[in-house]
Amino acid sequence: MKEFVIKYKKPIIITASIIILQLIWGFDPKFCLINLIWLLV
Repeated sequence: MKEFVIKYKKPIIITASIIILQLIWGFDPKFCLINLIWLLV
């Protein structure tokens, strides 16, 4: 589990921050999609 967290630390933090921003500013599908594509590249 620890190796998994270390390997995927950046994507986990980015995903969590995207979710938090979506909750604060309201859900924007276009913004969410852009961030997910950026995360996968």
